[in-house]
Amino acid sequence: MSKFIKPITDRKIRLGFVGCGRISQKHFEALEQHKDNIEVVAVCDEVADRANQPALRMGAKSYTSLDNMLAGEKLDVVTIATPNGLHPQHVMQVATSGVHVITEKPMSIKWADGVAMNQNCIDKKVQLFVIHQNRFNDTVLALHNAFTQGRFGKIYMITSNVFWTRPQDYYDKEGTWHGTKDMDGGAYLTQASHYVDLMQWIAGSNPKSVYANLKTLARKIETEDSGVASFEWENGVIGAMNVTMLTYPRNLEGSVTVLGEKGTVRVGGVAMNVIEHWEFADKREGDEAILKANYDTISVYGFGHVRYYENVVNVFRGKAKPLIDGEEGLKSLKLLTAIYDSNAQGKPILF
Repeated sequence: MSKFIKPITDRKIRLGFVGCGRISQKHFEALEQHKDNIEVVAVCDEVADRANQPALRMGAKSYTSLDNMLAGEKLDVVTIATPNGLHPQHVMQVATSGVHVITEKPMSIKWADGVAMNQNCIDKKVQLFVIHQNRFNDTVLALHNAFTQGRFGKIYMITSNVFWTRPQDYYDKEGTWHGTKDMDGGAYLTQASHYVDLMQWIAGSNPKSVYANLKTLARKIETEDSGVASFEWENGVIGAMNVTMLTYPRNLEGSVTVLGEKGTVRVGGVAMNVIEHWEFADKREGDEAILKANYDTISVYGFGHVRYYENVVNVFRGKAKPLIDGEEGLKSLKLLTAIYDSNAQGKPILF
């Protein structure tokens, strides 16, 4: 249950949506599947043409100003899908109006901003949801369930590879914010943040140290296109993460591997959609069927947005607690900002 949300049981949840870029299509697809419980009443983007099409699709009113949308509509919650660098501003703008808020990952680029936006929501008695939808994929749920059941025993190491491609024209499109320091932040923040979140979720401990080396090897951008990072958590788990947007000629791999005392699991594919290895000392009847959790995907986004909004619905109905709130979102942001601090300072960040 949410201490900030008074359950809504007699009508649909009224949602406003801000930011109609690349990821917004996954949201609208998910929201269409929840049309019996969620009504998209307003869509906002500073470019009118970008807002008009999804507004027509969802039967909503179109806005080019968040202030005007908040003033003109009676909303229960607003989804923020604007560029990374605008998340703090927009989240606090919505929270100050007394409306609950859902923000895309990363919740912010800077640690101080993430802390401030979370505290602002608490002060305004507004529920903050942070989107890390990959936690809801079947393959990831199977992995995390094995962790919570203690099947790994002591976990020794967690590794992740994000070997994707983003060509130069992805960064060069007119008006794009990708590859900029102030709005994008970098490949770790924009493309790999889900994987950082999954690593810390499975490690199950506070971070102890982070050391990173980030490079701009090929793309003409302000941020890194490649990097390596190593982690240590307080419980002794160590980890490593390799990220590049230079894979030729297409996305190759998005994976997490967990190596433990009594089990080894590798979830790979393009976006953690394939369980490639599943082996534990305690054999269980369901292990043979675990490969059925695999799913086909041509998208690195997976299918978790539908389940994410299911949790949002259940929270508003008074049936569940928020699975990824502001405090939970800060856990991965702590690691992400430490990656950039380590690279800038040329030394490990100690917590």
